[in-house]
This record gives sequence, C-alpha cells and structure tokens, in this order.
Amino acid sequence: MSLFTIALLQLQQPATTQEALAKGLEACGKAKKLGADLALFPEMWQIRNSSDLFSMADAIDENDIFLKEFRAKAQELQMAIAITYLGKGIARPTNRVKVIDRQGKSILDYVKVHLCCDGDGKDEHFECELRSGYRFKVATLEYAGGTVQLGAMICFDREFPASVRTLELKGAEIIITPNACHIAHCPVLGDIRLQQFRTRAFENSVGVALANYPRPVFDGHSCAFNVDGNPICVASGEEGIFFAPFDLDYIRGWKREGRGKPPCYA
Repeated sequence: MSLFTIALLQLQQPATTQEALAKGLEACGKAKKLGADLALFPEMWQIRNSSDLFSMADAIDENDIFLKEFRAKAQELQMAIAITYLGKGIARPTNRVKVIDRQGKSILDYVKVHLCCDGDGKDEHFECELRSGYRFKVATLEYAGGTVQLGAMICFDREFPASVRTLELKGAEIIITPNACHIAHCPVLGDIRLQQFRTRAFENSVGVALANYPRPVFDGHSCAFNVDGNPICVASGEEGIFFAPFDLDYIRGWKREGRGKPPCYA
C-alpha cells in the first residue's frame, strides 16, 4: 500500500491576511505532526471573510510575504501545501491555488476557470470582478512515499463534468478542490453537491479531495472520495483538520484494469 495523505483544513475563515498567515502556518504544523503529505486550504484563504467583501488592493503576487512564508513552511516541514489566495492578474485579480512541494517550490499554480457570476456580470458576487482562468493543470508532486499526479480545481469548477474529465485525461490521479460554500449563497454542500462530487470521482476514476470552511457561516463537510466512489473522509460541519489517506496502488490498479474490481468491505 502506497499512502498519500491529504489534510483537509476545515478552519474558521480569517478576518485579515495577517490572521490567515498565522493560523494557516500553525495548522500546517499540526497537519504534519499527524502524518499529512499535503495540507489543503479552503478557497481564498488569504482573504476570505464572512461578508464576502474584498479589496482589490489585497491581491498578491509571487514575491509577497504571505506566499514566501508558506514556501518556507513547506520546506521546514517537508510537506506539500496547497495555499489559496487572491492573485494579481493582468488587468484584474484572480482566484488561485498554489501547490508548494516539500522543497518549497511551486509546482502548480491554478486560476479558477468557472467563476460564480451571471452572464452579464450583474450579480453581487465578488467574482464578477475577477479574471477567469482558461486551463486545467496537472503536476507531478514528489512526497516522502513517492510521486503522485495531482490536479486542481476550485469550488464551482466541480459542478462542470468537463473540469474533472479534462484533469483525468491530463493524467491526474488525485484532484484537490479548495471550496467555499457559503450557506447564504449555496444551500448545504452536504446534500446534492456531496453526491455530485462523489460521482465525479467514480465516473472519471480519480481520487478527489475538497476542503471547505466550517459552520456557521459556511457548511463544512470537507470530504474525499476514492476512484470507486467510496468515501475516504466526510467531515462534520464543525471546525477541524480532517485526514484523507489515498492508496495510490489501489488508484493505479483501478485505472490499469479499467476501473478494476471494487474492494470488499465485509
């Protein structure tokens, strides 16, 4: 068995970037002590707050201290970190996740493709002010137990079947998904969207892992599903760090055998 363990950081949203940095670094340390190979943050960790109000001036680039601190922490812990933030873009900011490997190097930098915004850009959601991405990416992540082909999408991306299918066709074995399902905007992740996410795993033969913010403002239910659709982890609505150990040998065998044979849980 070749395990790759993702820590789903289901943490209360920070009020400031400074709080996000301090709380995030502390959570990464806890995740490493408990055996994580990668720590996954919810969507827009650097700037998320309960009112969904953001300042464009808060967008950061590669040289910002926020990202430098997480690169240093990944190297110190010898653990990968998937950190989320409001990135500086061309003309408009971007909703991003950056995967930093255990050497402190950025191996994947993904910009959210599907923004939560109506066609005319007239709703009140902040994402109407952002620039969308145009490409799904997969990268090889080296960890203590070997390597894994890691893909990324963000929140609303998971509602489009083509997102996961594209990542699978590019070779993804596991797809990480930073998420922010606000109860006021998106009623209960723990209902239809959990089953939708589970189906994405089964129909594409990939492992999937999602980190969301906890209640009361968001819905919690961070989760991970295996290639066979079986749950690896489904969290409650409460704050916490939840662990999703993926058996890469099983994932690869399932793919190699054309979805293989389901395991027996009797």
